[in-house]
Amino acid sequence: EYVSLRNFPSPISVRNLGNDIPDPVVDTLLQVCRENASVFQRYFQLKAGWLGLDRLRRYDVYAPLSASEKTYPFDEAVRLALDSLDGFAPVLADHARRVLTDGHLDSEIRPRKDTGAFCYGVLPGLTPWVLVNYNEQARDVATLSHELGHAVHALMAAGHSPLTFHSSLPLAETASTFSEMLLLDRLLAQESDPVLRRDILARSVDDAYATVMRQAYFVLFEREAHALIAEGRTSDHLSDRYLANLQDQFGDAVELSEDFRWEWVSIPHIYHTPFYCYAYSFGQLLVLSLYRQYQAEGEAFVPKYLKILAYGGAKGPAEILTEAGIDIASAAFWQGGFDVIAGMIEELEGLA
Repeated sequence: EYVSLRNFPSPISVRNLGNDIPDPVVDTLLQVCRENASVFQRYFQLKAGWLGLDRLRRYDVYAPLSASEKTYPFDEAVRLALDSLDGFAPVLADHARRVLTDGHLDSEIRPRKDTGAFCYGVLPGLTPWVLVNYNEQARDVATLSHELGHAVHALMAAGHSPLTFHSSLPLAETASTFSEMLLLDRLLAQESDPVLRRDILARSVDDAYATVMRQAYFVLFEREAHALIAEGRTSDHLSDRYLANLQDQFGDAVELSEDFRWEWVSIPHIYHTPFYCYAYSFGQLLVLSLYRQYQAEGEAFVPKYLKILAYGGAKGPAEILTEAGIDIASAAFWQGGFDVIAGMIEELEGLA
């Protein structure tokens, strides 16, 4: 319908229009991801050594390391999350504090409570509701900070209408992931235990892989698969190309078994929301690149960031970011996000 009847230039252009992202920007984003596959391959080789393996299997990619025994009582987690925001911009900490003051945070683990974590911003100006399941681990502190970041984003955009205060999908993780980065810096600044520092950093790199590289390679496969299907190729041929996609992604760092050639069949996004997954890569790399700018510019960066949040979904991502002086069509901008990830891996190598 969209390509043949409505003359869209390609299948992915349909998703790009829905996301208000120009085609060349998405092409650049995916190309930069492909060019940085070696960043995560380097990390997987490092992780294999920690786990006592010569090489990770595909099943081992998310294997946890030996966790530190340190725990964080809930009050301490709240303090860490709020202090990390306060040190950046007090207005953000005030918004996050409002969630707790209004009793809109449910952190208790109890029977029949839903799993996971979520933030629900209902209407402009109404305090969002935040659900987490807090279990006193470093990961739970990060999750709390992440979900409070979503609440902060909704409250920063409260000046818009109910139809425009929610940010568009590519910008939806901006405040949440940026809050996690602020928290990461604070945790590392106060932790001297090398085991705990390693676990905190490794968790961040694991999450970055899952959010950036895995999602980008799904979309790289989708682009190829749509072209192959138009040529009349079979599912066996698509599976061959998917295995080649995994081999390009993991290189020699991860052992791939033959059953993974069919993994693409089990990814629901590919069928229900084609090309959806690059929004994850976009959002995570955007925040990492923004954080790199913050490290370079210091206080001068803060008003620019607050303005991005205050737009909500009142303008498209390209327009919002261009006004903030950010060129999302530039490969160098996206590369900045990978440079932050590479920096984390360098620190992990120093702890090995």
